[in-house]
Amino acid sequence: MTTSPTFDATEPATGSDFSELSRLVKAAGLLKRRRTAYGIRIGLNLAAFAGGWVAFVFLGDSWWQLFLAAFFAMMFAQLAFIGHDAGHKQIFSSRKANDATGLVHGGLTGLSYGWWIATHARHHANPNHEDEDPDVDIAALAFSRAQSHEKRGFLRWVAKYQAFLFFPLLLLEGLNLHVSSIRAVWAGDMRRHKLESALLIGHLVAYLAAVFIVLSPLTGLVFIVVHQFLWGLYMGCSFAPNHKGMEMLVTGHKLDFLRKQVLTSRNIRGGVVVDFALGGLNYQIEHHLFPSMARGNLKHAQVIVREFCARHGISYAQCGWARSYGYVLEHLHSVGAPLRERAPEPATS
Repeated sequence: MTTSPTFDATEPATGSDFSELSRLVKAAGLLKRRRTAYGIRIGLNLAAFAGGWVAFVFLGDSWWQLFLAAFFAMMFAQLAFIGHDAGHKQIFSSRKANDATGLVHGGLTGLSYGWWIATHARHHANPNHEDEDPDVDIAALAFSRAQSHEKRGFLRWVAKYQAFLFFPLLLLEGLNLHVSSIRAVWAGDMRRHKLESALLIGHLVAYLAAVFIVLSPLTGLVFIVVHQFLWGLYMGCSFAPNHKGMEMLVTGHKLDFLRKQVLTSRNIRGGVVVDFALGGLNYQIEHHLFPSMARGNLKHAQVIVREFCARHGISYAQCGWARSYGYVLEHLHSVGAPLRERAPEPATS
């Protein structure tokens, strides 16, 4: 059984660039918790989520329920963002309070909080590392030329055209999250696996019961497909712009903590709407540098971090939401290029 890893990655070297940046951020008061703001956000989320189910029952067996399926896709993502923040200890100073919040939100969305923490901690420790980041270890995609050459059979064909298949594949991300959660809990390799088993089973039973008690079998199946596919697309579109297409790292790289996190991450500009839609993940650089920083403080830290990087000659990537997907698709298309090249015809005597 594994213990829950910590997200509080810091650069230990006294006098390092990151130490200097940390002092600036701390002096600005940006490492303080924002419990009131989180309390309001969580309350509004839960009220909207509950209201959605009340509307679901009131609407009854109708194809208009597909609009609610889209609404629940959004709400599942917003609840998952809170679980993400709890896992990073952004909400409370107490680990128990954060874990309780994360477990509840995991139960509401059908995700294993413990599995996600273990996987996400590895990503934060080594973002975009070919061998150590689970977020770039995806069977259906290749994020480097080395990965593309390792593909065989059907997965090799997928890698050839992955830029064209990328968004359709994101539709399956929600199902992938559910399946990965179930596998991890079934294996029992996490703390509280009995509690998490009960939460996942409870979620599945309650979800299916609500759908098929209120809806006819056909309408219910379509509702589930629309809901899960849109949720997967939303989650994938929230994750993809942050690192894909940025620098890939290999074993033996010489980057320090600061440069490793900044050079592999990309920020997305867009103001209040993007802040809400991406759950603060649009400030990916600041989030990777200070994982336990409250979501509401990230935009203020950005000013300090960007200016610091400029003074130290560190490339700081930021672009609009639409352009970020352009970079992702361009990178995937480039990685798959060698697989699309036809092998040379054998020489004839």
